[in-house]
Amino acid sequence: KFTMIAVMDKILSLSEGGDGPGELQQYLSSLSNDQVTFKVITIHDAWSPHNDPKGSGRRLLLYQHFIPLCESGDLQSEVAADIIGLLMLEAPNLSGACLAEVASHFVEAIKSGKMASGKSLELFPSVLTALAACESLSFGKGNYWYSPLSSALARWEPKCVIHLTTMFRDVPLSPEELQFLLEKVLRMFGKLELQEVPPLIYQLLLLSAKGCKKQVLDGIIGYFNEQDLQQKDEQERGDMELEVQAIPKDQLRHVEGTAILHIVFAIRLDHDLGREFLKSLKVTTFSNLCPFGVALLLSVARIQRYEDQVFELLKGAITKSFRDEFLKQGSKMLKDLFPECCSVAQMIRDTVSNSVFGWDHVTQGLVQLGFFLMDTFGPKPGPFGKPAESGPSGAARTPNQQACLLGRQVLLEGFKMHEPIRGEILEQVLNRLVTKTASPVHHYIDLFSDIVVSAPMILLESASKVTETFDNLSYLPLATVQGLLKAVQPLLKVSMSLKDSLILVLRKAMFSSQLDGRKSAVTGFLLLLKNFKVLGSLASSQASQGISSSQIQVDVHSRYNSAANEAFCLEILSGLRRCLGQQADVRLMLYEGFYDVLRRNSQLASSIMQTLLSQLRRYYEPEQDLMPPVKLEPCITAQGDQVFLQEPLGHLLSCTVHSLLWLQSQRPLARPNDSDDEEAEDDEEGGYKSELMAILDSVTRRLVKSELEDFELDKSAEFSTASSVGVKNSIYAVLVMGVYEVLLEYNFIKANYSKSGLEELLELFQRYQKLAEILKEKSGKGRTSAKPPRSLLSMGFVSKLLTTLFRDSTLSREEGLSVLRSSPDFLRYALAVALQKIQQLEDSGHTDGPDGHAPDKAFGFLCDLTGVLMWRYTNIPGAVEAGGKKEKRCSLSQMCLEGLLRIFTTCTQRYPDRTAQLLSTMTTEPNADDITEISFFYIRQFQRSLFNQLSGLEEEFNSKEAQLLISILSVLSRQLEPSSQQFVSMITWTVKICKETSFEDIAFTKGLLSLLFGLHALYKSPVSLMLELCQDIHSQMGDIDQVPSVTDMDWLIAKKKADRPSGPLTAPPQDPVEKAMTVQLGTLLTALNELVQTALLPGGGTDTLLRALSRTYTTLTTLVKYYIQVCTSQPGALPTRFEKLVRLSGSHLTPQCYSFITFVQTGELAGNDKKKKRRDEASMAKLLRETKAIPNLIFSIEQYEKFLITLSKKSKVNLMQYMKLSTSRDFRINAATLEAALQEQDASQEAEDTPPQPQKKKRKKK
Repeated sequence: KFTMIAVMDKILSLSEGGDGPGELQQYLSSLSNDQVTFKVITIHDAWSPHNDPKGSGRRLLLYQHFIPLCESGDLQSEVAADIIGLLMLEAPNLSGACLAEVASHFVEAIKSGKMASGKSLELFPSVLTALAACESLSFGKGNYWYSPLSSALARWEPKCVIHLTTMFRDVPLSPEELQFLLEKVLRMFGKLELQEVPPLIYQLLLLSAKGCKKQVLDGIIGYFNEQDLQQKDEQERGDMELEVQAIPKDQLRHVEGTAILHIVFAIRLDHDLGREFLKSLKVTTFSNLCPFGVALLLSVARIQRYEDQVFELLKGAITKSFRDEFLKQGSKMLKDLFPECCSVAQMIRDTVSNSVFGWDHVTQGLVQLGFFLMDTFGPKPGPFGKPAESGPSGAARTPNQQACLLGRQVLLEGFKMHEPIRGEILEQVLNRLVTKTASPVHHYIDLFSDIVVSAPMILLESASKVTETFDNLSYLPLATVQGLLKAVQPLLKVSMSLKDSLILVLRKAMFSSQLDGRKSAVTGFLLLLKNFKVLGSLASSQASQGISSSQIQVDVHSRYNSAANEAFCLEILSGLRRCLGQQADVRLMLYEGFYDVLRRNSQLASSIMQTLLSQLRRYYEPEQDLMPPVKLEPCITAQGDQVFLQEPLGHLLSCTVHSLLWLQSQRPLARPNDSDDEEAEDDEEGGYKSELMAILDSVTRRLVKSELEDFELDKSAEFSTASSVGVKNSIYAVLVMGVYEVLLEYNFIKANYSKSGLEELLELFQRYQKLAEILKEKSGKGRTSAKPPRSLLSMGFVSKLLTTLFRDSTLSREEGLSVLRSSPDFLRYALAVALQKIQQLEDSGHTDGPDGHAPDKAFGFLCDLTGVLMWRYTNIPGAVEAGGKKEKRCSLSQMCLEGLLRIFTTCTQRYPDRTAQLLSTMTTEPNADDITEISFFYIRQFQRSLFNQLSGLEEEFNSKEAQLLISILSVLSRQLEPSSQQFVSMITWTVKICKETSFEDIAFTKGLLSLLFGLHALYKSPVSLMLELCQDIHSQMGDIDQVPSVTDMDWLIAKKKADRPSGPLTAPPQDPVEKAMTVQLGTLLTALNELVQTALLPGGGTDTLLRALSRTYTTLTTLVKYYIQVCTSQPGALPTRFEKLVRLSGSHLTPQCYSFITFVQTGELAGNDKKKKRRDEASMAKLLRETKAIPNLIFSIEQYEKFLITLSKKSKVNLMQYMKLSTSRDFRINAATLEAALQEQDASQEAEDTPPQPQKKKRKKK
């Protein structure tokens, strides 16, 4: 106690007297840390009255002493906080000069980096506030209180940044000071350690409450984007080349995750910050988006009030990115102007991969985004609410398809990376499969299949959700059931409980009252039979293509023996036999599925074949003398006056024949040494083989002898759909035609090229053809065309048949094949069936019949057909075919050409990555893998064919074949690399053909011009070509079918408007994009100027030109609006090129447009033929009634001139001097017409011929 009193007395004595401040400061410094408390107590007593100069000096001395002491870190935190609190309380009582000295002391400490701990910085705002409250201050020069803050913002040490940022929250700042401060803090990011960035971000966000929110957010996002790019660049270059230690990737991701949490927390508290964040992204072209920005958006989406805005914003960014890329792919000009565009899709993928580093707050947004994209951009329902067919299995091509695929990828990667969201993803996928019954769901099935294949063991943890979905199988559309069960097959092989649950559901569905439920049961059981092989089954090429997962290596027979597995399959088969008494749709599914089951499980052959044989016996007439050999009455059923198909007899016979032929082809492979013991083998198989062959032979023999009268299907039969008799006869005809076709295939294989066998086959075909003609003739009455029924020939057989007919030169087969080759109708029929199969493959991705659902098999058939059709077309010219034109039917060469076009189109859509493999079937080029080389090999041959067509007389010109050749060239030219020499050769050849061809064929000309413009768009801008064409049209006074669109110009203008930053900026004098836009539009205006001076005939060409003019003026208006924006922020920035463009539009195009409108409306047509004139006037009147093109064009011109006036005011350039006064649309006097009318009236009065005058006036008005 004595010591404390002595210390207090000493401090008081030194403060009141002593040798000066230095002695007091020296004594205070000598005190130990334990005596600091006494310092604090003594300070209160040491302060003198405020107006005492000595007291002010002592106060200043104490401030100067305690501020460094608190920063030194020698004091306990509580003590230092008490001292700072007392100093803050006393700060308002200091004089102005003292406050200035204290502020200067702080500034010097900040500059020298002595504010490491930042404890005393809490005092600085109080000092500045007190200093600002001083009415006058004489210290140095002028008003000094503003100077310390400006000095404090000048230079900082990195270790002080966080404390200073915290301190400035309490400092009153002007907007300029705040902006300067934030810029300085953001620049300091790069000088800090990575771990120090999140605390600084937190303080910055608190500081942003004063303003400049956009600046803060942009700075944070920009910093992390820069770090991501640096990290990516380091990974690409490799760590060996780096001199500086790179930032660890996981550390950077964790820091980014913490920063996102801080920002989202700040947005929850400050909704103005959230609105500013979303607003800053909406007004841009998303070029400032980055993986960190996307992750931040997805985290903000967890706040309910921002959820819809965030996903709509991301939706717009994704679609714009894909559409921009889509437009660039079709335009060489856009590729050159914008070689690289930011890929929002890649940013989202990067965000998914980055989220593995503990970004739990982002994963929920990723799930929502994935489903949002799949729901929004997935396939839409078909017409009348019916589910549309599954889309192409090839690559996603359109922007919507790409966006849907992106959502699927996001969900798949999220499922594999993040355990907490797996259950939600799976539940939502399965829920959509159950609830979206009116919409296509194959994209969700694809996602579910990907999940099963990539993570089957993980999925088994949620097997209960899959089991719940099984309960709804009988209520789902058949396509959904097929896709779901096919996707779940790998799980059934490793999970017996899942398989048992499915079997229970399928058994219940088998007895469902709904037809779709029973069809679903059949689908499920057939899939089970295909995928659970019985040991000992023959291996087949298709069996090796079964659904399996690379991650599942489970032998199902290691746990369950062969007998148990076989019993399981036989039990299913016995259940399926009950379905043979149900509706035709159910039976049809069975017949289509039995063949695949047989291929996968050959041990079930006996049971399946016995089933088919017993079913076939019901409709077979065993009496050999009776005609016809099949019973058609049991194949139909009647309910009242309505007649329905009950048994698809053709499909039953097709399944039986194909199964029998496949088993016969496999037996020699299975038993190469027992070929002579056929009877024992047949006994082993239950005797079905010999009986089936006897039935097929008998049916064939008797069908050849049967006449159509035996079926009551002759020409006198009724085939009207309005009566039950007509419907019955139509069903009978289709059934009999199906039987004929199946027997054609069977007998061709059985004949083994023997002449007698093929003669019998040809007789069978003649019966088929006769019935087909009757059916076509009868059913086609009253309708434009009757669609033929689907052929039951398999695609593999059609491919083999055409190859044999056209390319087989084996001498031993020559005699037999000459029978078929001598029949043009049979050749035409074979080609027609091939076209039908190719079209079906293009439309649905599969064909009817065996191997129709195996993509690799179908592609193999396409390759075979390509080779044979190409050989037939190139080696046998169409001119040598007699009777093609006389009978008004397509020649065989033309049918081959149509088949090639469909094959090339199907391949580019369904097998885009295997086009080179398809095309290599007909070439021996050394670079067969080079798609450009192999495509150009085909192109040369088709060019030669087209040239031959155009070299002949116009009377011999085959327009249809020429159009097919143009379409093929268009498809194949897309496979060429635009920068290759072959592409240049293709353009040169096309231009030459266009210049030298003078045939007046509108469809052919339109196709040729479309090919020309499409090629030029990929090589260079087509507007210069358009100018040449328009000049030629003007000189010839001809017509035109289409003009090129200005879509590229619209896209460029929109991108320039969006990319232009707000605020005054100094733009480069020669912007290449603006230059390209002006030049392209100038050339287009010149081309249109030629067209509007052309006396086009009434029709579609006139309407198209009017719409093209309207679209052009709309684009010009958009460009004017862009320059209004430019001149608002940067006066005097109007380029000279744009003024020339305005002059061109005003002095050349616009007056001609009004003249052209007058010409169109008054119908001033060349020629004196009155009949032709009346006909043309009638068509023109109809055109004017049906179109709104003229008022739309006038409105577009007036809008263009309106915004030109605004731009003239903004830019101080008189652009309207080039515009002429537009014609009034309400009241118009044609001076020439008026003068002629007056002269005619005077002449009439002189002749005193009054009666005809009203008639003449009427004609004039007309």
